Order: sequence, then C-alpha cells, then structure tokens
Amino acid sequence: MADKRRESRRDEEREELDERVVDIKRVAKVIKGGRRFAFRTVVIVGDNKGRVGVGVGKARGVPDSIRKASERARRNMKKVALSGSTIPYEVTARYGGAKVLLKPASPGTGVIAGGSVRAVLEVVGVHDILTKSQGSPNLLNVAMATIKALEALRSPEELAAMRGLPVERVTPFWERRQKQDGIILEKEADNE
Repeated sequence: MADKRRESRRDEEREELDERVVDIKRVAKVIKGGRRFAFRTVVIVGDNKGRVGVGVGKARGVPDSIRKASERARRNMKKVALSGSTIPYEVTARYGGAKVLLKPASPGTGVIAGGSVRAVLEVVGVHDILTKSQGSPNLLNVAMATIKALEALRSPEELAAMRGLPVERVTPFWERRQKQDGIILEKEADNE
C-alpha cells in the first residue's frame, strides 16, 4: 500500500516537471581491443515556476543515457530569482569557453534565444528575455553558463537588504511603472 502511494507521488512529481533533451553526442573510450562507443546526453528539467536543473548521462544506449541524465537533473534542481515573466536585471556568466548574456525584456517580447539557452529559459518559466551566446557553441557549456547566470540573480528583496535600501529603489523599472499605473488607476476609481 505504501509503495503504491510512493509511486503515485513520484508520478505526480514527474508530470509537473518540464523535461528537454538538449544534446545527444556519441563518445568513444579507447581500450585495448579498439574503441568502445557510448552516448552522452544533456537533459534540462524545470517546473516553469523558477526551478531548473541540468543533468548529463552516459550509457551504451540512448534511452539509458536519457534516463540517467533526467535523474541527475532532477537531483540538481536549483531555485532562480525571477521578476514576473522575465529576470530582474542584466547578467553575464561564463562556463568553460561559453559566455552567455541575459537581458530582461518588456512583457510581450518573448524568448529571444537559441539552442540550449532557449531550453533552459523555457523550462525555468521565463517568457520575456533577450540573450546573446558568445564564445564556444558547445551545447553543454552554453546550458551550464545559462544556469550559472540564472543562479547569480538575486531578488529585489535580497538586494535591498544587502544594500540597506528600500525595496522600491531596487525593483526593476517596469515593475515600478506597473505599480504607479495601478496606484493612479485606483485613485481615479476613487475619485469617480
């Protein structure tokens, strides 16, 4: 009975996570008798609400490598500070030879990104962002650089506490404008 409940809970957790296979590469290990081929798979997992993880799996068969990678990605999930449907501020990160620039965008812009950067941003739940991938085009390194950039982000509340400022001073300008518009609309409604 307890096993069935545990399995159903695991199935529910699996259903709500968004999983993307970013890269499948054939790798070779040289041994005495020649080469032994395997597959290296990169999988990105996210909940579309600010959590994301990346996993790398290697196996002789593709399905096994995908399974291993998704299990590792689920174990390595980390929380990311988002600001509505975008990120709070511009950030750049490097991983290996890859360099990724992430820039917040106004609502309605969409995800302007390609390859593994797009996969990471979509599974984390970002809907409006501008990006630029520089340096190495290696999909694994680009995905890791994107995750490193997202992990470097801090929420406006954390920034305000660190700097000793009011939260209103460090919130992104588009959120300040929305709050001001909301206040103006409320005042107009009260006057009528």
